[in-house]
Amino acid sequence: MWIEKNNKLYRKFEFDDFNDAFSFMEKVATICKRVNHHPKWTNSWNVVEIWLSTHDKEDSITKKDYDLAEEIDSIEVSKESNLEVEDRMLKLFTDGGSRGNPGPSASGFVILDTDDNIIFKKGIYLGTMTNNQAEYLALKYGVEELLRRKSKRVDIYMDSLLIINQMKGIFKIKNPDLLLIYKDIKLLLEKFESVSFTHVPRELNKLADTEVNVALDKALA
Repeated sequence: MWIEKNNKLYRKFEFDDFNDAFSFMEKVATICKRVNHHPKWTNSWNVVEIWLSTHDKEDSITKKDYDLAEEIDSIEVSKESNLEVEDRMLKLFTDGGSRGNPGPSASGFVILDTDDNIIFKKGIYLGTMTNNQAEYLALKYGVEELLRRKSKRVDIYMDSLLIINQMKGIFKIKNPDLLLIYKDIKLLLEKFESVSFTHVPRELNKLADTEVNVALDKALA
């Protein structure tokens, strides 16, 4: 939602990754060039922030800004409407790692179909965190990607028996930081028709583990 802030129209957009954010910026730039009205904006990985004002009207908000804001919003709508509902059962493998615990950390996840064809994979550098935080965030990011694809059914595989048992309600969560992420994941999982959790040994979770290490190696190079 756009808000008036410091005599400008302001909105923050968040995307799944830098590629989606960059694609959005390219489309905004095309619109701005066509209407000859250019905003101030910033980009930090998956976040784009935009400020709109009319320069020749003493940087105040005018109809030109509201019209441009409406056109920018239409980019988001068209982006989401192109996604089709994913009716197949999918498999999600997730992993997280910390070099130091706490230390430099990353999350990784891989989405496969039932024939083990890779549909999507991703590693995300997190900064300094604990191993458990990285594991939980990997699960959260993987579930968010499934929802972005409008998936309805998923089997989730992790090599963290602790998190599997916590997600199943067998073990309680005492760490307040982990509890917040856990609650977010629980709310996300309510949007699925079918969800299962399965513990797998580390050697069967190599795809997600590879994404973790690739993200860490790139960040620490």
